[in-house]
Amino acid sequence: MISSIIGIAFDCPNANELADFYVKLSGWEKEISGDEFAALRTPQGILLVFQTVENYIPPVWPWKENAQQQMAHIDFKVDDLQKAVEYALLCGAKKAEVQYYNTSTVMLDPAGHPFCLSTAQQ
Repeated sequence: MISSIIGIAFDCPNANELADFYVKLSGWEKEISGDEFAALRTPQGILLVFQTVENYIPPVWPWKENAQQQMAHIDFKVDDLQKAVEYALLCGAKKAEVQYYNTSTVMLDPAGHPFCLSTAQQ
């Protein structure tokens, strides 16, 4: 029986570079550092793992038929959406062209994975 989530893994062209982006974005520490795998741990104990994949193709946001589809994305809770977006841009993220809600903003990390910054309550 499953008792908890240990981690969430993301394919990317360079594991250490993408882990460094999320370290800068979140302020969390890198726990694993290597050319093939890198990871940081959330305050809740979940590992965000990044694995280098040769010939990586970034996902497309929003979805398009016959294009590489996103398989997962992270939703980060923030207190001030505008400041969080500005900081993510400084860290190297890009704002997605298509947005759906006024309580969250879809961003793209340097490897093209979408992630959301959100003030919405669960």
